[in-house]
Amino acid sequence: MSSSPGVQFLGPVQRDAAWEKLQTEQFDVVVIGGGVVGAGAALDAATRGLKVALVEARDYASGTSSRSSKMFHGGLRYLEQLEFGLVREALRERELSLTTLAPHLVKPLKFLFPITHRVWERPYMAAGIFLYDRMGGAKSVPAQKHLTRAGALRMAPGLKRNSLTGGIQYYDTVVDDARHTMTVARTAAHYGAVVRTSTQVVGFLREADRVSGVRLRDCEDGRTAEVKAHVVINATGVWTDEIQALSRQRGRFRVRASKGVHIVVPRDRIVSDAAIILRTEKSVLFVIPWGSHWIIGTTDTDWNLDLAHPAATKADIDYILGHVNKVLVTALTHEDIDGVYAGLRPLLAGESDETSKLSREHAVARVAPGLVAIAGGKYTTYRVMAEDAVDLAADDIPARVAPSITEKVPLAGADGYYALVNQTVNLGQLYGLHPYRVKHLLDRYGSLIGEVLDLAEGKPELLQPITDAPAYLQVEVVYAAAAEGALHLDDILTRRTRIGIEYSHRGVNCAEQVAQLVARVLGWDADTVDREVKTYRARVEAEVQSQAQPDDLSADALRAAAPESRVELLEPPVSVSEIP
Repeated sequence: MSSSPGVQFLGPVQRDAAWEKLQTEQFDVVVIGGGVVGAGAALDAATRGLKVALVEARDYASGTSSRSSKMFHGGLRYLEQLEFGLVREALRERELSLTTLAPHLVKPLKFLFPITHRVWERPYMAAGIFLYDRMGGAKSVPAQKHLTRAGALRMAPGLKRNSLTGGIQYYDTVVDDARHTMTVARTAAHYGAVVRTSTQVVGFLREADRVSGVRLRDCEDGRTAEVKAHVVINATGVWTDEIQALSRQRGRFRVRASKGVHIVVPRDRIVSDAAIILRTEKSVLFVIPWGSHWIIGTTDTDWNLDLAHPAATKADIDYILGHVNKVLVTALTHEDIDGVYAGLRPLLAGESDETSKLSREHAVARVAPGLVAIAGGKYTTYRVMAEDAVDLAADDIPARVAPSITEKVPLAGADGYYALVNQTVNLGQLYGLHPYRVKHLLDRYGSLIGEVLDLAEGKPELLQPITDAPAYLQVEVVYAAAAEGALHLDDILTRRTRIGIEYSHRGVNCAEQVAQLVARVLGWDADTVDREVKTYRARVEAEVQSQAQPDDLSADALRAAAPESRVELLEPPVSVSEIP
Protein backbone atom coordinates (compact mmCIF):
# COMPACT_ATOMS: atom_id res chain seq x y z
CA MET A 1 0.00 0.00 0.00
CA SER A 2 1.12 3.54 -0.62
CA SER A 3 2.97 5.00 2.38
CA SER A 4 1.77 8.51 1.50
CA PRO A 5 -1.30 9.90 3.26
CA GLY A 6 -3.21 9.99 -0.03
CA VAL A 7 -3.87 7.41 -2.72
CA GLN A 8 -1.10 6.03 -4.93
CA PHE A 9 0.04 8.58 -7.52
CA LEU A 10 0.27 7.13 -11.03
CA GLY A 11 2.90 9.46 -12.46
CA PRO A 12 6.18 9.12 -14.38
CA VAL A 13 8.14 7.94 -11.32
CA GLN A 14 5.60 5.21 -10.56
CA ARG A 15 5.58 4.22 -14.24
CA ASP A 16 9.35 3.64 -14.25
CA ALA A 17 9.18 1.69 -11.00
CA ALA A 18 6.33 -0.44 -12.33
CA TRP A 19 8.39 -1.51 -15.36
CA GLU A 20 11.16 -2.74 -13.06
CA LYS A 21 8.72 -4.63 -10.85
CA LEU A 22 7.06 -6.30 -13.83
CA GLN A 23 10.39 -7.75 -14.93
CA THR A 24 11.72 -8.84 -11.54
CA GLU A 25 8.78 -10.03 -9.44
CA GLN A 26 6.63 -13.15 -9.51
CA PHE A 27 2.95 -12.31 -9.64
CA ASP A 28 -0.05 -14.34 -8.64
CA VAL A 29 -2.22 -12.64 -11.28
CA VAL A 30 -1.55 -10.58 -14.38
CA VAL A 31 -4.67 -8.84 -15.70
CA ILE A 32 -4.70 -7.77 -19.36
CA GLY A 33 -6.96 -4.80 -20.09
CA GLY A 34 -7.43 -1.45 -18.37
CA GLY A 35 -11.16 -1.14 -18.87
CA VAL A 36 -13.52 -1.26 -15.93
CA VAL A 37 -13.56 -5.08 -15.74
CA GLY A 38 -9.78 -5.38 -15.89
CA ALA A 39 -9.30 -2.60 -13.34
CA GLY A 40 -11.98 -4.21 -11.20
CA ALA A 41 -10.25 -7.60 -11.40
CA ALA A 42 -6.96 -6.01 -10.32
CA LEU A 43 -8.68 -4.36 -7.35
CA ASP A 44 -10.49 -7.56 -6.43
CA ALA A 45 -7.29 -9.63 -6.51
CA ALA A 46 -5.19 -7.03 -4.69
CA THR A 47 -7.69 -6.71 -1.83
CA ARG A 48 -7.66 -10.49 -1.44
CA GLY A 49 -3.94 -10.19 -0.65
CA LEU A 50 -2.67 -11.42 -4.02
CA LYS A 51 0.32 -10.00 -5.90
CA VAL A 52 -1.23 -8.40 -8.97
CA ALA A 53 -0.17 -6.65 -12.17
CA LEU A 54 -2.54 -4.78 -14.49
CA VAL A 55 -1.35 -3.86 -18.00
CA GLU A 56 -3.15 -1.86 -20.69
CA ALA A 57 -1.92 -1.22 -24.24
CA ARG A 58 -3.41 2.27 -24.43
CA ASP A 59 -5.00 4.17 -21.54
CA TYR A 60 -7.41 3.35 -18.74
CA ALA A 61 -10.92 3.20 -20.21
CA SER A 62 -9.62 4.01 -23.70
CA GLY A 63 -12.06 1.53 -25.23
CA THR A 64 -15.63 0.69 -24.27
CA SER A 65 -15.32 1.95 -20.70
CA SER A 66 -15.13 5.62 -21.70
CA ARG A 67 -17.82 5.50 -24.37
CA SER A 68 -20.96 4.33 -22.61
CA SER A 69 -24.25 6.11 -21.96
CA LYS A 70 -22.69 7.36 -18.69
CA MET A 71 -25.07 5.48 -16.43
CA PHE A 72 -24.73 3.01 -13.60
CA HIS A 73 -28.16 1.80 -14.59
CA GLY A 74 -30.30 -0.92 -13.18
CA GLY A 75 -31.27 -2.34 -16.55
CA LEU A 76 -34.97 -1.46 -16.53
CA ARG A 77 -35.31 -2.38 -20.21
CA TYR A 78 -33.98 -5.90 -19.55
CA LEU A 79 -37.16 -6.68 -17.62
CA GLU A 80 -38.97 -6.91 -20.96
CA GLN A 81 -36.45 -9.58 -21.96
CA LEU A 82 -37.25 -11.41 -18.69
CA GLU A 83 -33.61 -11.12 -17.54
CA PHE A 84 -34.66 -10.76 -13.90
CA GLY A 85 -31.34 -11.99 -12.51
CA LEU A 86 -29.40 -9.41 -14.51
CA VAL A 87 -31.69 -6.59 -13.33
CA ARG A 88 -31.53 -7.66 -9.68
CA GLU A 89 -27.74 -7.93 -9.85
CA ALA A 90 -27.42 -4.55 -11.58
CA LEU A 91 -29.65 -2.83 -9.03
CA ARG A 92 -27.61 -4.23 -6.16
CA GLU A 93 -24.39 -3.00 -7.75
CA ARG A 94 -25.92 0.39 -8.47
CA GLU A 95 -26.94 0.71 -4.83
CA LEU A 96 -23.45 -0.23 -3.63
CA SER A 97 -21.75 2.33 -5.86
CA LEU A 98 -24.27 5.06 -5.12
CA THR A 99 -24.04 4.74 -1.35
CA THR A 100 -20.71 3.11 -0.44
CA LEU A 101 -18.18 2.50 -3.18
CA ALA A 102 -18.28 5.69 -5.24
CA PRO A 103 -20.81 8.27 -4.02
CA HIS A 104 -18.56 11.06 -5.34
CA LEU A 105 -18.78 9.67 -8.87
CA VAL A 106 -22.20 7.98 -9.12
CA LYS A 107 -25.17 10.34 -8.77
CA PRO A 108 -28.96 9.82 -8.70
CA LEU A 109 -30.73 10.91 -11.86
CA LYS A 110 -34.44 11.62 -12.32
CA PHE A 111 -35.97 10.12 -15.46
CA LEU A 112 -39.19 10.76 -17.34
CA PHE A 113 -40.68 7.86 -19.27
CA PRO A 114 -43.25 9.39 -21.66
CA ILE A 115 -46.45 7.36 -22.06
CA THR A 116 -47.59 7.35 -25.69
CA HIS A 117 -50.52 4.88 -25.68
CA ARG A 118 -53.61 5.65 -23.62
CA VAL A 119 -54.89 2.19 -22.71
CA TRP A 120 -52.25 -0.47 -22.25
CA GLU A 121 -48.89 1.27 -21.82
CA ARG A 122 -49.32 2.90 -18.40
CA PRO A 123 -50.33 -0.29 -16.53
CA TYR A 124 -47.75 -2.28 -18.49
CA MET A 125 -44.88 0.09 -17.67
CA ALA A 126 -46.15 0.74 -14.14
CA ALA A 127 -46.03 -3.00 -13.42
CA GLY A 128 -42.50 -3.20 -14.81
CA ILE A 129 -41.21 -0.23 -12.84
CA PHE A 130 -43.02 -1.48 -9.69
CA LEU A 131 -41.13 -4.77 -10.07
CA TYR A 132 -37.95 -2.77 -10.71
CA ASP A 133 -38.52 -0.77 -7.51
CA ARG A 134 -39.26 -3.91 -5.47
CA MET A 135 -36.08 -5.57 -6.76
CA GLY A 136 -34.05 -2.69 -5.33
CA GLY A 137 -34.60 0.20 -7.72
CA ALA A 138 -36.13 2.41 -5.03
CA LYS A 139 -33.82 1.60 -2.14
CA SER A 140 -31.85 4.87 -2.02
CA VAL A 141 -33.87 6.87 -4.54
CA PRO A 142 -37.59 7.73 -4.76
CA ALA A 143 -40.03 5.17 -6.14
CA GLN A 144 -41.98 5.69 -9.36
CA LYS A 145 -44.44 8.55 -9.64
CA HIS A 146 -47.23 8.78 -12.20
CA LEU A 147 -47.78 12.00 -14.12
CA THR A 148 -50.58 13.32 -16.26
CA ARG A 149 -49.76 14.84 -19.62
CA ALA A 150 -49.73 18.28 -18.01
CA GLY A 151 -47.47 17.05 -15.21
CA ALA A 152 -45.06 15.43 -17.66
CA LEU A 153 -44.89 18.59 -19.76
CA ARG A 154 -44.18 20.69 -16.68
CA MET A 155 -41.22 18.41 -16.04
CA ALA A 156 -40.12 18.44 -19.69
CA PRO A 157 -41.55 21.51 -21.49
CA GLY A 158 -39.30 20.78 -24.46
CA LEU A 159 -41.43 17.77 -25.46
CA LYS A 160 -44.22 18.08 -28.00
CA ARG A 161 -47.67 17.94 -26.45
CA ASN A 162 -48.81 15.30 -28.94
CA SER A 163 -45.75 13.13 -28.25
CA LEU A 164 -47.16 11.78 -24.98
CA THR A 165 -50.37 11.17 -23.10
CA GLY A 166 -48.71 11.14 -19.68
CA GLY A 167 -45.54 9.94 -18.03
CA ILE A 168 -43.86 8.00 -15.25
CA GLN A 169 -41.04 9.45 -13.18
CA TYR A 170 -38.40 7.04 -11.89
CA TYR A 171 -34.75 7.21 -10.88
CA ASP A 172 -31.46 5.84 -12.17
CA THR A 173 -27.88 7.15 -11.91
CA VAL A 174 -25.25 8.96 -13.96
CA VAL A 175 -21.45 8.50 -13.84
CA ASP A 176 -18.34 9.70 -15.65
CA ASP A 177 -17.33 6.24 -16.83
CA ALA A 178 -13.72 7.07 -17.77
CA ARG A 179 -13.03 8.79 -14.44
CA HIS A 180 -14.66 5.92 -12.56
CA THR A 181 -12.55 3.30 -14.37
CA MET A 182 -9.33 5.22 -13.76
CA THR A 183 -10.30 5.56 -10.09
CA VAL A 184 -10.80 1.79 -9.82
CA ALA A 185 -7.28 1.31 -11.23
CA ARG A 186 -5.81 3.89 -8.81
CA THR A 187 -7.56 2.16 -5.92
CA ALA A 188 -6.04 -1.15 -7.02
CA ALA A 189 -2.61 0.51 -7.05
CA HIS A 190 -3.26 1.88 -3.56
CA TYR A 191 -3.77 -1.70 -2.36
CA GLY A 192 -0.54 -2.89 -3.95
CA ALA A 193 -1.31 -3.73 -7.57
CA VAL A 194 1.35 -2.82 -10.13
CA VAL A 195 -0.58 -0.95 -12.81
CA ARG A 196 0.84 0.36 -16.08
CA THR A 197 -0.65 1.77 -19.27
CA SER A 198 0.96 1.96 -22.74
CA THR A 199 2.07 -1.60 -21.98
CA GLN A 200 0.96 -4.10 -24.61
CA VAL A 201 0.82 -7.87 -24.31
CA VAL A 202 2.55 -9.30 -27.39
CA GLY A 203 2.86 -12.92 -26.35
CA PHE A 204 2.45 -15.53 -23.62
CA LEU A 205 5.01 -17.45 -21.59
CA ARG A 206 4.53 -21.19 -21.16
CA GLU A 207 5.77 -23.97 -18.95
CA ALA A 208 4.79 -27.33 -20.40
CA ASP A 209 1.05 -27.10 -21.11
CA ARG A 210 0.29 -24.09 -18.94
CA VAL A 211 0.46 -20.33 -19.39
CA SER A 212 3.04 -18.91 -16.97
CA GLY A 213 3.09 -15.22 -17.83
CA VAL A 214 3.13 -12.66 -20.63
CA ARG A 215 5.54 -10.84 -22.92
CA LEU A 216 5.14 -7.06 -22.88
CA ARG A 217 6.06 -4.18 -25.14
CA ASP A 218 6.29 -0.58 -23.95
CA CYS A 219 4.16 1.38 -26.41
CA GLU A 220 6.16 4.57 -25.77
CA ASP A 221 9.70 3.37 -26.51
CA GLY A 222 9.45 -0.21 -27.80
CA ARG A 223 11.18 -1.92 -24.84
CA THR A 224 10.13 -5.49 -24.17
CA ALA A 225 9.92 -7.53 -20.99
CA GLU A 226 8.69 -10.84 -19.64
CA VAL A 227 6.37 -11.09 -16.64
CA LYS A 228 5.87 -14.29 -14.68
CA ALA A 229 2.50 -15.12 -13.15
CA HIS A 230 0.58 -18.09 -11.83
CA VAL A 231 -2.46 -17.04 -13.87
CA VAL A 232 -3.33 -14.49 -16.54
CA ILE A 233 -6.81 -12.93 -16.82
CA ASN A 234 -7.85 -11.75 -20.28
CA ALA A 235 -10.25 -8.83 -19.63
CA THR A 236 -9.84 -7.05 -22.93
CA GLY A 237 -13.50 -6.67 -23.94
CA VAL A 238 -13.89 -6.42 -27.71
CA TRP A 239 -10.23 -7.52 -28.08
CA THR A 240 -10.91 -10.84 -26.30
CA ASP A 241 -10.71 -12.89 -29.49
CA GLU A 242 -7.48 -11.17 -30.62
CA ILE A 243 -5.72 -11.87 -27.31
CA GLN A 244 -7.16 -15.39 -27.42
CA ALA A 245 -5.57 -15.93 -30.83
CA LEU A 246 -2.27 -14.58 -29.49
CA SER A 247 -2.33 -17.25 -26.79
CA ARG A 248 -2.81 -19.97 -29.43
CA GLN A 249 -5.52 -21.51 -27.27
CA ARG A 250 -9.03 -22.26 -28.41
CA GLY A 251 -11.53 -19.95 -26.74
CA ARG A 252 -14.69 -21.05 -24.93
CA PHE A 253 -16.78 -18.19 -26.32
CA ARG A 254 -16.61 -15.49 -28.98
CA VAL A 255 -17.14 -11.78 -28.58
CA ARG A 256 -18.99 -9.69 -31.09
CA ALA A 257 -18.69 -5.90 -31.26
CA SER A 258 -21.78 -3.71 -31.43
CA LYS A 259 -21.28 -0.02 -32.16
CA GLY A 260 -23.08 2.54 -30.05
CA VAL A 261 -23.00 6.23 -31.01
CA HIS A 262 -23.90 9.22 -28.81
CA ILE A 263 -24.18 12.91 -29.60
CA VAL A 264 -23.61 15.78 -27.15
CA VAL A 265 -25.66 19.00 -27.41
CA PRO A 266 -25.84 22.15 -25.24
CA ARG A 267 -28.23 21.99 -22.29
CA ASP A 268 -30.32 24.92 -23.52
CA ARG A 269 -31.32 23.04 -26.70
CA ILE A 270 -33.73 20.82 -24.74
CA VAL A 271 -35.89 22.22 -21.94
CA SER A 272 -36.35 19.51 -19.32
CA ASP A 273 -35.79 19.01 -15.59
CA ALA A 274 -35.25 15.29 -16.01
CA ALA A 275 -33.50 12.76 -18.19
CA ILE A 276 -35.76 11.21 -20.81
CA ILE A 277 -36.00 7.63 -22.03
CA LEU A 278 -37.57 7.05 -25.45
CA ARG A 279 -38.54 3.83 -27.15
CA THR A 280 -37.28 3.12 -30.67
CA GLU A 281 -38.11 0.26 -33.02
CA LYS A 282 -34.85 -1.47 -31.98
CA SER A 283 -34.15 -0.50 -28.40
CA VAL A 284 -34.29 2.72 -26.36
CA LEU A 285 -32.82 6.20 -26.67
CA PHE A 286 -31.51 8.01 -23.59
CA VAL A 287 -31.41 11.79 -23.22
CA ILE A 288 -29.05 12.29 -20.27
CA PRO A 289 -28.16 15.60 -18.57
CA TRP A 290 -24.37 16.01 -18.50
CA GLY A 291 -23.25 19.24 -16.87
CA SER A 292 -24.04 22.00 -19.33
CA HIS A 293 -24.95 19.46 -22.02
CA TRP A 294 -27.22 16.57 -22.92
CA ILE A 295 -25.87 13.21 -24.05
CA ILE A 296 -28.25 11.50 -26.48
CA GLY A 297 -27.91 7.89 -27.64
CA THR A 298 -27.42 5.21 -28.49
CA THR A 299 -27.32 3.23 -31.72
CA ASP A 300 -26.83 -0.53 -31.83
CA THR A 301 -25.22 -1.85 -35.03
CA ASP A 302 -22.79 -4.61 -35.88
CA TRP A 303 -19.14 -3.54 -36.25
CA ASN A 304 -16.38 -5.54 -37.93
CA LEU A 305 -13.74 -2.85 -38.57
CA ASP A 306 -11.09 -1.11 -36.42
CA LEU A 307 -11.70 -2.07 -32.79
CA ALA A 308 -9.60 0.74 -31.33
CA HIS A 309 -11.26 3.63 -33.10
CA PRO A 310 -14.90 2.92 -34.02
CA ALA A 311 -16.18 5.67 -36.25
CA ALA A 312 -19.55 7.40 -36.08
CA THR A 313 -21.14 8.11 -39.45
CA LYS A 314 -23.61 10.69 -40.69
CA ALA A 315 -26.17 7.87 -40.82
CA ASP A 316 -25.64 7.15 -37.11
CA ILE A 317 -26.05 10.81 -36.21
CA ASP A 318 -29.10 11.19 -38.45
CA TYR A 319 -30.67 8.15 -36.77
CA ILE A 320 -30.31 9.75 -33.33
CA LEU A 321 -31.51 13.16 -34.50
CA GLY A 322 -34.45 11.62 -36.34
CA HIS A 323 -35.71 9.76 -33.30
CA VAL A 324 -35.21 12.50 -30.72
CA ASN A 325 -36.68 15.16 -33.01
CA LYS A 326 -39.95 13.22 -33.20
CA VAL A 327 -40.70 14.34 -29.65
CA LEU A 328 -38.96 17.73 -29.35
CA VAL A 329 -40.70 21.07 -29.78
CA THR A 330 -37.53 22.59 -31.22
CA ALA A 331 -35.74 20.15 -33.49
CA LEU A 332 -32.00 19.56 -33.13
CA THR A 333 -29.71 19.98 -36.13
CA HIS A 334 -26.15 18.97 -36.92
CA GLU A 335 -25.08 22.52 -36.05
CA ASP A 336 -26.31 22.00 -32.48
CA ILE A 337 -23.90 19.13 -31.86
CA ASP A 338 -20.81 19.92 -29.78
CA GLY A 339 -19.50 16.37 -29.53
CA VAL A 340 -19.91 12.85 -30.88
CA TYR A 341 -18.44 9.61 -29.62
CA ALA A 342 -18.66 5.98 -30.69
CA GLY A 343 -17.98 2.92 -28.58
CA LEU A 344 -18.12 -0.85 -28.96
CA ARG A 345 -20.07 -3.17 -26.68
CA PRO A 346 -18.45 -6.59 -26.18
CA LEU A 347 -21.42 -8.92 -26.62
CA LEU A 348 -21.28 -12.68 -26.29
CA ALA A 349 -21.88 -14.00 -29.80
CA GLY A 350 -23.92 -16.90 -31.06
CA GLU A 351 -27.43 -16.20 -29.80
CA SER A 352 -28.85 -13.99 -32.55
CA ASP A 353 -27.89 -12.14 -35.70
CA GLU A 354 -29.22 -8.90 -34.26
CA THR A 355 -26.80 -7.27 -31.85
CA SER A 356 -29.55 -5.70 -29.75
CA LYS A 357 -30.70 -9.21 -28.87
CA LEU A 358 -27.28 -10.60 -28.05
CA SER A 359 -26.63 -11.39 -24.41
CA ARG A 360 -25.64 -8.67 -21.94
CA GLU A 361 -24.77 -11.43 -19.49
CA HIS A 362 -21.10 -12.11 -18.90
CA ALA A 363 -19.15 -15.33 -19.26
CA VAL A 364 -15.94 -16.46 -17.61
CA ALA A 365 -13.91 -19.48 -18.68
CA ARG A 366 -10.62 -21.22 -17.89
CA VAL A 367 -9.27 -21.33 -21.43
CA ALA A 368 -6.15 -23.24 -20.49
CA PRO A 369 -4.16 -23.92 -17.31
CA GLY A 370 -3.02 -20.48 -16.23
CA LEU A 371 -5.32 -18.51 -18.53
CA VAL A 372 -8.82 -17.19 -17.70
CA ALA A 373 -10.99 -15.07 -19.99
CA ILE A 374 -14.00 -12.92 -19.12
CA ALA A 375 -16.25 -11.02 -21.48
CA GLY A 376 -19.75 -9.65 -22.00
CA GLY A 377 -21.72 -8.08 -19.20
CA LYS A 378 -22.58 -4.46 -18.43
CA TYR A 379 -20.59 -1.58 -17.00
CA THR A 380 -22.82 -1.58 -13.92
CA THR A 381 -21.90 -5.15 -12.98
CA TYR A 382 -18.13 -4.78 -13.41
CA ARG A 383 -17.47 -5.66 -9.75
CA VAL A 384 -19.35 -8.97 -9.98
CA MET A 385 -17.57 -9.79 -13.24
CA ALA A 386 -14.22 -9.07 -11.63
CA GLU A 387 -15.05 -11.24 -8.64
CA ASP A 388 -16.09 -14.14 -10.88
CA ALA A 389 -12.87 -13.87 -12.90
CA VAL A 390 -10.64 -13.91 -9.82
CA ASP A 391 -12.66 -16.76 -8.27
CA LEU A 392 -11.94 -18.90 -11.33
CA ALA A 393 -8.32 -17.75 -11.54
CA ALA A 394 -7.81 -18.88 -7.93
CA ASP A 395 -7.70 -22.48 -9.15
CA ASP A 396 -4.27 -21.76 -10.67
CA ILE A 397 -2.81 -19.99 -7.63
CA PRO A 398 -0.85 -22.30 -5.28
CA ALA A 399 -1.71 -20.48 -2.06
CA ARG A 400 -5.14 -20.21 -0.49
CA VAL A 401 -7.10 -17.29 -1.95
CA ALA A 402 -9.37 -15.27 0.33
CA PRO A 403 -12.94 -14.47 -0.76
CA SER A 404 -13.75 -11.19 -2.48
CA ILE A 405 -14.27 -8.14 -0.25
CA THR A 406 -14.68 -5.37 -2.85
CA GLU A 407 -18.27 -4.69 -1.80
CA LYS A 408 -16.71 -3.23 1.36
CA VAL A 409 -13.88 -1.28 -0.30
CA PRO A 410 -14.72 2.34 -1.19
CA LEU A 411 -12.93 3.70 -4.23
CA ALA A 412 -10.30 6.41 -3.93
CA GLY A 413 -11.97 9.68 -2.98
CA ALA A 414 -15.09 8.13 -1.44
CA ASP A 415 -14.02 8.15 2.22
CA GLY A 416 -14.76 11.57 3.69
CA TYR A 417 -16.65 12.80 0.63
CA TYR A 418 -19.92 13.58 2.44
CA ALA A 419 -18.13 15.55 5.16
CA LEU A 420 -16.30 17.63 2.55
CA VAL A 421 -19.58 18.36 0.74
CA ASN A 422 -20.78 19.94 3.98
CA GLN A 423 -17.60 22.02 4.01
CA THR A 424 -17.93 23.31 0.46
CA VAL A 425 -18.08 26.97 1.44
CA ASN A 426 -15.09 26.65 3.79
CA LEU A 427 -13.06 24.89 1.11
CA GLY A 428 -13.91 27.64 -1.33
CA GLN A 429 -12.64 30.27 1.09
CA LEU A 430 -9.49 28.26 1.80
CA TYR A 431 -8.52 27.94 -1.86
CA GLY A 432 -10.14 31.13 -3.17
CA LEU A 433 -12.67 29.26 -5.32
CA HIS A 434 -16.39 29.72 -5.85
CA PRO A 435 -18.47 27.06 -4.01
CA TYR A 436 -19.87 25.93 -7.39
CA ARG A 437 -16.32 25.19 -8.53
CA VAL A 438 -15.59 23.31 -5.32
CA LYS A 439 -18.68 21.15 -5.79
CA HIS A 440 -17.60 20.38 -9.35
CA LEU A 441 -14.19 19.27 -8.06
CA LEU A 442 -15.69 17.19 -5.26
CA ASP A 443 -17.84 15.34 -7.78
CA ARG A 444 -14.73 14.52 -9.81
CA TYR A 445 -12.16 13.80 -7.11
CA GLY A 446 -14.10 13.34 -3.88
CA SER A 447 -11.89 13.54 -0.81
CA LEU A 448 -8.78 13.69 -3.04
CA ILE A 449 -9.63 17.32 -3.77
CA GLY A 450 -6.84 18.44 -1.45
CA GLU A 451 -4.25 16.44 -3.44
CA VAL A 452 -5.41 18.18 -6.60
CA LEU A 453 -5.48 21.73 -5.30
CA ASP A 454 -2.23 21.37 -3.36
CA LEU A 455 -0.41 21.12 -6.69
CA ALA A 456 -1.23 24.81 -7.13
CA GLU A 457 0.62 25.81 -3.97
CA GLY A 458 2.93 28.64 -4.97
CA LYS A 459 1.42 28.59 -8.46
CA PRO A 460 -1.88 30.48 -8.14
CA GLU A 461 -2.23 30.62 -11.93
CA LEU A 462 -3.05 26.88 -11.86
CA LEU A 463 -6.30 27.72 -10.06
CA GLN A 464 -7.44 29.66 -13.13
CA PRO A 465 -9.70 27.99 -15.70
CA ILE A 466 -8.32 26.60 -18.96
CA THR A 467 -8.79 29.46 -21.39
CA ASP A 468 -10.92 27.66 -23.99
CA ALA A 469 -12.40 25.06 -21.63
CA PRO A 470 -13.41 27.08 -18.55
CA ALA A 471 -15.28 24.20 -16.89
CA TYR A 472 -11.86 22.84 -15.87
CA LEU A 473 -9.05 24.38 -13.84
CA GLN A 474 -5.49 24.29 -15.12
CA VAL A 475 -4.41 22.33 -12.05
CA GLU A 476 -6.71 19.48 -13.09
CA VAL A 477 -4.69 18.68 -16.20
CA VAL A 478 -1.45 18.89 -14.21
CA TYR A 479 -2.92 16.43 -11.70
CA ALA A 480 -4.00 14.13 -14.58
CA ALA A 481 -0.37 13.80 -15.64
CA ALA A 482 1.15 13.75 -12.16
CA ALA A 483 -1.27 11.37 -10.41
CA GLU A 484 -3.78 9.81 -12.82
CA GLY A 485 -1.52 8.09 -15.33
CA ALA A 486 -2.20 10.37 -18.32
CA LEU A 487 0.63 10.16 -20.87
CA HIS A 488 -0.76 11.98 -23.90
CA LEU A 489 -3.03 14.90 -24.79
CA ASP A 490 -5.69 12.45 -25.91
CA ASP A 491 -5.72 10.85 -22.44
CA ILE A 492 -6.28 14.26 -20.82
CA LEU A 493 -8.71 15.87 -23.25
CA THR A 494 -10.96 12.86 -23.84
CA ARG A 495 -10.83 10.85 -20.58
CA ARG A 496 -9.36 12.67 -17.54
CA THR A 497 -11.49 15.62 -18.65
CA ARG A 498 -14.31 15.50 -21.20
CA ILE A 499 -13.20 18.59 -23.12
CA GLY A 500 -13.17 16.54 -26.33
CA ILE A 501 -16.96 16.15 -26.30
CA GLU A 502 -18.09 19.11 -24.21
CA TYR A 503 -16.79 21.91 -26.42
CA SER A 504 -17.52 22.45 -30.10
CA HIS A 505 -13.79 22.85 -30.79
CA ARG A 506 -13.38 19.34 -29.28
CA GLY A 507 -10.22 20.31 -27.44
CA VAL A 508 -8.32 21.69 -30.43
CA ASN A 509 -8.40 25.28 -29.17
CA CYS A 510 -6.84 24.39 -25.81
CA ALA A 511 -4.49 21.60 -26.92
CA GLU A 512 -1.45 23.89 -26.95
CA GLN A 513 -2.19 25.32 -23.50
CA VAL A 514 -2.77 21.89 -21.97
CA ALA A 515 0.39 20.49 -23.58
CA GLN A 516 2.45 23.32 -22.10
CA LEU A 517 0.89 22.76 -18.67
CA VAL A 518 1.85 19.06 -18.53
CA ALA A 519 5.16 19.29 -20.39
CA ARG A 520 7.24 19.70 -17.22
CA VAL A 521 5.44 16.83 -15.45
CA LEU A 522 5.87 14.42 -18.36
CA GLY A 523 9.30 15.62 -19.46
CA TRP A 524 8.21 16.89 -22.87
CA ASP A 525 10.58 19.09 -24.85
CA ALA A 526 9.39 21.60 -27.47
CA ASP A 527 9.39 18.98 -30.25
CA THR A 528 7.29 16.59 -28.16
CA VAL A 529 4.78 19.32 -27.34
CA ASP A 530 4.50 20.14 -31.04
CA ARG A 531 4.05 16.48 -31.97
CA GLU A 532 1.38 15.91 -29.28
CA VAL A 533 -0.61 18.96 -30.42
CA LYS A 534 -0.39 17.99 -34.10
CA THR A 535 -1.35 14.38 -33.36
CA TYR A 536 -4.36 15.42 -31.30
CA ARG A 537 -5.55 17.90 -33.90
CA ALA A 538 -5.18 15.31 -36.66
CA ARG A 539 -7.23 12.83 -34.64
CA VAL A 540 -10.04 15.35 -34.11
CA GLU A 541 -10.01 16.35 -37.78
CA ALA A 542 -10.26 12.69 -38.81
CA GLU A 543 -13.17 12.10 -36.43
CA VAL A 544 -15.06 15.18 -37.62
CA GLN A 545 -14.58 14.17 -41.26
CA SER A 546 -15.61 10.57 -40.56
CA GLN A 547 -18.85 11.83 -39.00
CA ALA A 548 -19.84 13.29 -42.38
CA GLN A 549 -19.42 9.94 -44.17
CA PRO A 550 -22.44 7.87 -45.24
CA ASP A 551 -21.25 4.42 -44.10
CA ASP A 552 -18.93 2.55 -41.76
CA LEU A 553 -16.31 1.66 -44.39
CA SER A 554 -15.67 5.23 -45.52
CA ALA A 555 -15.81 6.58 -41.95
CA ASP A 556 -13.42 3.91 -40.69
CA ALA A 557 -10.94 4.62 -43.49
CA LEU A 558 -10.76 8.29 -42.53
CA ARG A 559 -10.53 7.64 -38.78
CA ALA A 560 -7.93 4.89 -39.11
CA ALA A 561 -5.67 7.20 -41.12
CA ALA A 562 -5.13 9.50 -38.13
CA PRO A 563 -1.77 9.14 -36.34
CA GLU A 564 -1.51 7.14 -33.11
CA SER A 565 -0.10 8.96 -30.09
CA ARG A 566 1.49 5.74 -28.81
CA VAL A 567 4.11 5.36 -31.51
CA GLU A 568 5.27 1.84 -30.60
CA LEU A 569 1.80 0.32 -30.35
CA LEU A 570 1.36 -2.75 -32.54
CA GLU A 571 -1.94 -3.25 -34.39
CA PRO A 572 -3.01 -5.97 -34.37
CA PRO A 573 -0.94 -7.36 -31.49
CA VAL A 574 1.67 -9.84 -32.74
CA SER A 575 4.03 -12.18 -31.00
CA VAL A 576 7.20 -10.46 -29.85
CA SER A 577 9.15 -13.03 -31.88
CA GLU A 578 7.58 -11.54 -35.02
CA ILE A 579 8.79 -8.01 -34.26
CA PRO A 580 11.68 -7.05 -36.60
